[in-house]
Amino acid sequence: MAGVNKVILVGNLGADPEVRTLESGVKVARLRVATSESYTNREGVKVDQVEWHTVTLWRQLAEIAEKYLAKGRQVYIEGKLQTRSWKGEDGNDRYATEVVGNTMQMLGRGNESGDQSRPQAASQPQASPSQAPSNTGDESDDLPF
Repeated sequence: MAGVNKVILVGNLGADPEVRTLESGVKVARLRVATSESYTNREGVKVDQVEWHTVTLWRQLAEIAEKYLAKGRQVYIEGKLQTRSWKGEDGNDRYATEVVGNTMQMLGRGNESGDQSRPQAASQPQASPSQAPSNTGDESDDLPF
């Protein structure tokens, strides 16, 4: 059985996206996204816990991030976890686990001028329609989903 590698984040950008263009002309954006949760500890004190995530967006999503995202903006990211490794300057192996996003939606308020022409959702192409499963079964089944 195949595994599932899916991440969904809703959080705020901690900095403007870092966008670069590779020699091949492909754009890649790196985002720092903060998610938070609150809970009450045993002493009755409310505790806020923040987790920082590194998100990488490629091609069209990187271009959209470059144009429309800025520090503080709330975003919805869907993607997968990916770990990469390299040799550090000191010769030691280094590792980084990041979210590679394939869907991004800007949440919250747009820019201050009220411009609603911003794209709100974007995703990388997943599969061609010919690869999508077809529903050839009986449509009248009584399953609730």
